[in-house]
Amino acid sequence: MIDPTLSLAILVSFATLMALITAGLVKWAAEARTRTSVAVVLFLLVMMIAMLGGALLYFLHPGTASLVAALWFASAAMSVSVFPVFAVFLQDARRRLVMKEAYAPAPLRRRHLFAASILGLVVLNEFLMGWTFQLAAGTLSASRATSAATALALGVNSPWFLFPMALEMGLSAFLLRGVLPRRFAGLLITQAALMFVSPPAFSDPTAAHVAVGIGSALMIGIVIFVLEHIYRHRQDAPVVSGYFLGLLAIYALMMAGLYQWLVYGSGLLFAVSVVLEMALFFDVVVVPERFKEEKGVPWTLRPHWTFALLSVIFVAEAFMGAVLDILLEPSYFAGAFQPLPLSGSGATILSNAVSNGFWWLDAVTASTWFLLMMGVEMGTLVVFKIVETRSRETRIRLALMLGSYGVFVVWFPSIYYPMAFPGLPSGTAVPVLGWSMGLGSAAIAPSLFTVIFATYGIWALLSLLFGRRWVCSVFCMAPTMYQGTTIDAMSSFNRSSPLGRKYLSSRFSGLYSVTTGTVMASLVGVSLLSYFDQVGLTHVLIAGADPSVFLYDLSFNVMWYLIFVTIPYTGNYSCVTMGWCYTGIITGAFGRLGFFDLRVRDREVCKRCTTLDCAKKCPVGLVDMPGHFRQKGRFRSSKCCGVGDCAEACPYGNLYLHDVRHWVRERLAARRTPPAGTLLPMVPRAHAPPTSEGTEPRSPVPAGRSSGAHAVAPGPSPPA
Repeated sequence: MIDPTLSLAILVSFATLMALITAGLVKWAAEARTRTSVAVVLFLLVMMIAMLGGALLYFLHPGTASLVAALWFASAAMSVSVFPVFAVFLQDARRRLVMKEAYAPAPLRRRHLFAASILGLVVLNEFLMGWTFQLAAGTLSASRATSAATALALGVNSPWFLFPMALEMGLSAFLLRGVLPRRFAGLLITQAALMFVSPPAFSDPTAAHVAVGIGSALMIGIVIFVLEHIYRHRQDAPVVSGYFLGLLAIYALMMAGLYQWLVYGSGLLFAVSVVLEMALFFDVVVVPERFKEEKGVPWTLRPHWTFALLSVIFVAEAFMGAVLDILLEPSYFAGAFQPLPLSGSGATILSNAVSNGFWWLDAVTASTWFLLMMGVEMGTLVVFKIVETRSRETRIRLALMLGSYGVFVVWFPSIYYPMAFPGLPSGTAVPVLGWSMGLGSAAIAPSLFTVIFATYGIWALLSLLFGRRWVCSVFCMAPTMYQGTTIDAMSSFNRSSPLGRKYLSSRFSGLYSVTTGTVMASLVGVSLLSYFDQVGLTHVLIAGADPSVFLYDLSFNVMWYLIFVTIPYTGNYSCVTMGWCYTGIITGAFGRLGFFDLRVRDREVCKRCTTLDCAKKCPVGLVDMPGHFRQKGRFRSSKCCGVGDCAEACPYGNLYLHDVRHWVRERLAARRTPPAGTLLPMVPRAHAPPTSEGTEPRSPVPAGRSSGAHAVAPGPSPPA
């Protein structure tokens, strides 16, 4: 009797050796350019499959008869596979005799067919290895494979499949690092690492939990890499954009499979995703030259591809958040989501399914781990934006925005308040801060009126002083989602998408008025219903929830994310441009009456400007601002969310954001020395007129400097 430890060591050694051989064959296949080398690679892979197939026959029914059958099967498969190789060698020898000095090996013509063959043989090899080694180690019984689906799940989700495959993928990427594009080599190695930490491969629950955490971190890193890559390389070849989309779609399926495995105990969906990831990986490494194709159409002009990319990222994040909730906060997920039974009539089943989907998504998107995950992904893109921005004030605002997201979206409502007030529902202890968007986090009880009025009073005051930028560019979670490098680049869809164009400019279109009217009427209506329910006058529930809670959940936990993934069709910052966010509507109305607006130092610069960069860069599509600058020297709109991209985009440094800080200085008659060296080449004169802020005019241009092309702008610079 062989010692179990020794038996395990032998199996591990064999599995490692086969992984090394397979990685070497994959490298050989990637470099193969002749029919002879291709035939040899295929022959060697078939030999490995024949050996594993024979071993599997034996371990399925151990005995003398099965051993003989296994030997016959392996020998027959090897013998048959020799004939094609021999035929290729004969053709090559004949070619050598005929061509003599002009001889050259026959080139490989159907490379894609060869790559598909390599992929199929590698997957089959790994599947047979997983089954064979499980049977040899005694961790699997053949009787458990009651169907093809079960056999697939059992074979793929075993450590004997996943770990050797991860090793093969990692070694293949390493060996081919000189052939593969440098920017993708690390991504492919990360794919292999993600395969290695597949939770179903671990029998110990603690190890499986650790694997989930590591896998989530790796997946977040991959999402960040892809988003930043497409921002830096907007005209990648179609094969590259197809690879990115396929990879993230597979990860969405993988996270859905992991959720199915945790909740229902089925590993089929996860196994399918693993096989698809292998297929995508080896499709890349076997034919790496495809990544050197010419550039394609920029993704900013491909709304369908961009929509698909955002959708699969969101699906992956939603299921990843659900998995983390189940593992790390099982009590929260069990209390936040109670599914209705899918039984009864067809209408009942459909209604219950829609309700389950709505409340499941609501529970996930409101959870700590989902918000933290989204904050890390989108916040990293904001950090990249901070690095590349030129304006110090913009850098400070972006840093405050990240801090606000961490404090008000994650820390206070999801972590601090549940610990400080364990007896109250999450997010309802301190409505001023715990209600991320004001009304709706809980039923409107009479005892909360003072807090509610104080909240909206503070909102109104801040909006009067600084415009709606305090919420739409700092406090809300939307700025962190929208203002990272990649998502910010999607502002081009404001002008290219048919629906986005309907909301361009600062004017209130009929569609915008209908939207805002519906939103505000809904807010008032559900608030009254919620109050009447609390005082006992009515008892109205919507989908089993308090009316104001339902509206809040619909708006900010479900609809917000649907609007986010549809940016290619609705435009960027559609919560502002379309007017469906009631918080933005309220703060925008007060901001319209306050001190905030956009101002220029010299209208003549705007009159002569032909770039219109301020309007092009505006994330909410306020395309009419240049006309206001030319006529009045200032621009005010309740849609302006104060991002400041317009000011930074101005090539002449002529635009800045004006708020209460400037007003105070004007009232105190505080004067500052105008900044030197701000060149406005569009103004052909030596003297500048007084500015609208009341500052002194610029002194004449010094001697020796042209009075035409390089006049200096008047007016103070905005404070940091």
